[in-house]
Amino acid sequence: MKTTLEIPDDLFKRSKATAALRGESLKDFFTEALEKHLELKTSGAPLQRGCRSVFGQARPEEVETVDVVVAEELERIDLAEWQ
Repeated sequence: MKTTLEIPDDLFKRSKATAALRGESLKDFFTEALEKHLELKTSGAPLQRGCRSVFGQARPEEVETVDVVVAEELERIDLAEWQ
């Protein structure tokens, strides 16, 4: 199916360059990106960001202790001290 989407110029340029570097078409690049995004959204799995993205292949039970420690440390941050 064909459709028209409006996306920011910078996002389009980065997407096109990434697809080219991977040797795939822009259509295939966007199709894969949308499939992965929808899979994450419908699986209920949290989006991995920050340090977790580096170790994204680890099973949650393998990094549970680290997650607990990081969460506890983040709770201790006083935002007023950082301003």
